Amino acid sequence: MNESKTVEFKREFSESIKKSIVAFANSDGGTIYIGIDDDGTVIGLNRPDEVSLQVTNAVRDAIRPDVTLFVECSIKGMDGKQVVVITVECGTARPYYMTQKGLRPEGVYVRQGSSSVPATETAILNMIKETSGDCYESARSLNQQLTFEKTEEIFDKMGVALGKGQKVTLGFIDSNDTYTNLGLLFSDQCVHTIKLAFFEGVEKAVFKERREFSGSILSQIEAVIHYIERYNRTRAEFEGFYRIDQKDYPEEAVREALFNAVVHRDYSFSGSTLISMFDDRIEFVTIGGLVRGVSLDDIEIGVSMPRNQKLAHVFYRLKLIEAYGTGVLKMINAYNKFLEQPLLETASNSFKVTLPNINYHKERARDTMLQVRDVSTSYTAAPLQLTDRELEILGRLERQTSIIRKDVEAITGLSQDASVVLLRNMVKKGLLVKVGSGKSVQYKLPR
Repeated sequence: MNESKTVEFKREFSESIKKSIVAFANSDGGTIYIGIDDDGTVIGLNRPDEVSLQVTNAVRDAIRPDVTLFVECSIKGMDGKQVVVITVECGTARPYYMTQKGLRPEGVYVRQGSSSVPATETAILNMIKETSGDCYESARSLNQQLTFEKTEEIFDKMGVALGKGQKVTLGFIDSNDTYTNLGLLFSDQCVHTIKLAFFEGVEKAVFKERREFSGSILSQIEAVIHYIERYNRTRAEFEGFYRIDQKDYPEEAVREALFNAVVHRDYSFSGSTLISMFDDRIEFVTIGGLVRGVSLDDIEIGVSMPRNQKLAHVFYRLKLIEAYGTGVLKMINAYNKFLEQPLLETASNSFKVTLPNINYHKERARDTMLQVRDVSTSYTAAPLQLTDRELEILGRLERQTSIIRKDVEAITGLSQDASVVLLRNMVKKGLLVKVGSGKSVQYKLPR
């Protein structure tokens, strides 16, 4: 006999035998002979029973997940001497790894020729995908040295237990007693982050402040909400005798946009969830487009197919979300009484929610009215009475230099003829000026 990809010789029991067992279980299986020299000479063992016990203990205590079902240890006579024969089958819960080293290259071994060598990170990820499927949250975490201090603290505040049994039920720990990627997300060692940038003005040009939030996904959410609250100013308006306080962004809309970004993102990508704050809006950009089979129209009417069902279930257990599919509707409903509405956009690998700053757009609309009043010869002496549709069109012209009839149809929902009448009346009032003619006609603010 010679050593090969499926055969290995050992003179005596040593720690390297555990590496060989892991490598065989992660590859095509194989046999280890203890009591045979590297050149194939049978040396034998004086106490084969003790060696057999050492092997059994090592398999049980030093290798994870449990590989005992795929390892058989026996004593065999060869050339009149006794050797221990370890037969290892290819395991079904790959990758197997050394408990002390963890689920990383220095703890995961595979067979390469007649040697047991550390697996590459790519090979480890491929084995995880083969055994766990494409479901990211159910796959085993590469990091098995996880702690849950912040998550346990938040669970405790919410009156929800988080012991070993609950971690198994929720999916933090799988049937092989190993941490899953869902567990990684809630651990203090979570590798996914949320990046938040505050820009000056309405363009991505000058940074006011940049932050990156790490740790447990729950602690990230908590920190982001507190951060946004610092900049979510409250402004006062008076309607007759009464004072009305209005925040820049409805708090419920901010929460739902943030939860949507966290729960529905594709964590198989390593990039961060991005939040960008401007004077006039907040943008939440989530990695991963819509789940296959769901359209943007479906999302807007409340259809929901969570990409991360177990993650969504944990949020539901904590009462952070009420039910699947209600988040976007709640976000839109929070803007019901305002002209500006949330904007949902999707691409092949991303999803963006834009929340408009209510107070910013109100102030800009007032500025526009004052500007129009100043340049209008017909209405300088009397206050302007603007309809909601006129305000909508003027508000749109704060973000673009001109509009056409089709823009008005999209903004107001009016028919072609009604849109023409509306534009004609706004020109007569001095609210707009008409530029060009025929198909190239445009409407602009008077200057």
